[in-house]
Amino acid sequence: MPIELSIVIPVFDEVESLHQLHQELLEIKQSFDGCEIIYIDDGSSDGSNRVLHELADNDPDVKVLTFFRNYGKAAALSRGFRAAAGQFVATVDSDLQDDPAEIRPMIDMLAEDWDLISGWKKVRHDPLSKRIPSKLYNFSVRLFTGVRIHDSNCGLKVYRSEVVKTLELHGGLHRYIPALAKYKGFRVTEKIVTHRARQHGQTKYGLSRYFHGMLDLMTVLFVGRYFQRPMHFFGIAGLLTSGLGLGVSLYLTINWFRGIWIGSRPLLFLGMLLIIVGIQFFSIGLMAELLVQRRAREEDLIKEVYSSGKSDDEVGP
Repeated sequence: MPIELSIVIPVFDEVESLHQLHQELLEIKQSFDGCEIIYIDDGSSDGSNRVLHELADNDPDVKVLTFFRNYGKAAALSRGFRAAAGQFVATVDSDLQDDPAEIRPMIDMLAEDWDLISGWKKVRHDPLSKRIPSKLYNFSVRLFTGVRIHDSNCGLKVYRSEVVKTLELHGGLHRYIPALAKYKGFRVTEKIVTHRARQHGQTKYGLSRYFHGMLDLMTVLFVGRYFQRPMHFFGIAGLLTSGLGLGVSLYLTINWFRGIWIGSRPLLFLGMLLIIVGIQFFSIGLMAELLVQRRAREEDLIKEVYSSGKSDDEVGP
């Protein structure tokens, strides 16, 4: 029977929450025509893996994927997305702060011509020390990405399967899934969802995640805006640096004609350095363009192979 929904749940040291979470997921499961539950154990050391395999032994619709060390939430989601076979995909955090009952109405919203619905924890049951940095962080994400999502990092999201199959997640890029999907041309919106207070354990993230998150934001902006046209980025940087270097050199040349000795002036070396750096930016941009063009040709070849029904052995290099 075709699977309508795949529920993907990253797990890291949440052994006390798993039985209750699974019972709530089973209730949701009944409202779909074919539903699989995929747990990704991200290197837990508290017995979570044992509990997950017990759940899988009692339910053929439960899959457990195991990492032997902690790789992070992005890697866990990426692995779960690859394994998901459903027409729709939902993600839920394993700490019981997300309410699985929200999945059904969020899936129904996809019928309104959306591709991704992100949860918005408008009323959060977290300490003030967590809520204030989160608001500032999400404001920055909206400002720089242009994606009007109030809670980009909410763990509760639903997707059409086409979205998750195109996402490339690593590092901390799971925080920017709505922006990554938007940059790929998918339609993204949000829904206010219930947020519950943490019942067991403690958060796995500290304030350092906001610093790391801003670095990841730079990656998202570059990949989203310049991945298909890297020369637009490196070319502008090259024009600015080499232009400034030429300006410095022109200034020194005029002074040389006026009889001012410039051979030992630091400004001369600065001008030369700026010109060299500008040329390097141009070179990097050209190499990046070649890589993009090569990747585009390879993707076109793959599409031709699938459309013609040829096997890999029938295709030349």
